[in-house]
Amino acid sequence: MSRIPQPAAIADAPEKSWPLLEAVAKQLGSVPNLFRLVATSPQALEGYLGLSGALGKGALPAATRERIALAVAEVNGCDYCLSAHSYLGKNLAKLDDAEITANRSGASNDPKADAAVRFAAKVAQTRGHIADGDFAAVRLAGYSDAQIIEIVQHVALNVWTNYFNTVFQTEIDFPVVTARKAA
Repeated sequence: MSRIPQPAAIADAPEKSWPLLEAVAKQLGSVPNLFRLVATSPQALEGYLGLSGALGKGALPAATRERIALAVAEVNGCDYCLSAHSYLGKNLAKLDDAEITANRSGASNDPKADAAVRFAAKVAQTRGHIADGDFAAVRLAGYSDAQIIEIVQHVALNVWTNYFNTVFQTEIDFPVVTARKAA
């Protein structure tokens, strides 16, 4: 059970959140608990959906975005995000079990994606205090400046959802995946 009341239905959320939650329901087919809880603050929901939507139109493929989300969730020990992104990675991005396992370890079986996931994991682990070699490695793998910026923004967005779900103890509404180690 979460630490704050979760709106049971869209109509139970603040009215300003209704159109945003309806858009989530239309896109995903349901409204996951994360969105229901964030909807308690319509402004927070708008900010989260705005950044997420903008990054969804970015230069990184959906599969790479899911890989980054898995790596960051494991770094931060967020069971909700590991559960959600394992499900989304498998069912939407079509990642196989071996790839999801690699992503959770901060790597990828795809050579180009490996550089992005390693870089993202390093950014999360060091809170942005990366070495010059870390930056050089992602650039050497062929990532543009714009893509590297997007990787960092994906890390930040996922850190926010990790912290949100951990602080509020969001009830997991996906097949449960547990972090390997304490954050």
